[in-house]
Amino acid sequence: MRFKALVLFILIASTFKTLHAQELEGSLGLHTFADNREYARTHRFSQTIFGLRFSPEIGLLLDSTHRLRVGFNALHEFGSPRFTNEFLPVAYYEFKQQDWNFYMGVFPRHNLLSDYPRAVLNDTLSYYRPNVEGMLLKYENENWKQVFFIDWTSRQTTTDRENFIFGLSGKYKKDLFFLSHYAMMLHNAGPAIDIPGDHIEDNGAIAIKAGLDLSGKTFLDSLTLNVGGLMSFERVRTVGSWQTPKGLLLETAMEYKRFGVTNSFYKGDGHHIVNGDQFYTAKTYNRTDLSWRPKIYKGIEGQFTLSFHFLEGTVDSQQAFGIRYKIQGRKALKN
Repeated sequence: MRFKALVLFILIASTFKTLHAQELEGSLGLHTFADNREYARTHRFSQTIFGLRFSPEIGLLLDSTHRLRVGFNALHEFGSPRFTNEFLPVAYYEFKQQDWNFYMGVFPRHNLLSDYPRAVLNDTLSYYRPNVEGMLLKYENENWKQVFFIDWTSRQTTTDRENFIFGLSGKYKKDLFFLSHYAMMLHNAGPAIDIPGDHIEDNGAIAIKAGLDLSGKTFLDSLTLNVGGLMSFERVRTVGSWQTPKGLLLETAMEYKRFGVTNSFYKGDGHHIVNGDQFYTAKTYNRTDLSWRPKIYKGIEGQFTLSFHFLEGTVDSQQAFGIRYKIQGRKALKN
């Protein structure tokens, strides 16, 4: 696998050297992570996620609007005898003009969909599904941001199910006030050969938040307060009607000199959101995060978070530490 990856990358780089474009681009990304989840007291899934992802890319900036990138994203889980536990392709086209961005292909999820609330799209996706396979359209200016995406997660065969995720998110900000929304739906169809008793499933969620961003208005480096609601949608076609549990969300986040505290509270019905955080199956849930973002070096991002999960009369804990490093460069080519 290591030899195949090296040969592929050399061939791609050699091919691009023969092309005429304004700029040849390249980037090298590294994401190392340790996430220890002690969830036994609340009978959730306890696990330790410990490993790294290596993601080189090379491409062409055709002009100020059009970009092509290819590469791969490889996972190595610490303790595994294998060189890589997963080898994923990266290949996409990007259109960028003024306030618009469009991606099509297999492209990184980080910084495009990583702002979704965990209740709607859980943070485990950043470890085990780092790429979006499909399309994404983003519009963003000083006050508005809107993102639409479709992520094809399984192609239908005679034995494999067809399923995909699509979603819409956005934010409006004016002075101190902001209003944000996040929606996602998973469509899960059957394989080409019908399974007796099997049915098409739809599972999704929407979260809406309104709040104040008081960053720069106090002695703190950042301070946000918001209140909102969470509703999930689930049905098994031809069997039952839509199930729509709902509840209240309250959140406070603050940071001072790279030390932060975030408290997220939920009260309402329990949810079954396939791609959401498992703690929102509870009717009352509070999460407190104590975080530290050490200043390491230019281009290197680090964060340590100690989390406490309060629900069902007990407390679970979680310790997560991650480092992201990305180096990139470009070279002008003759026309």
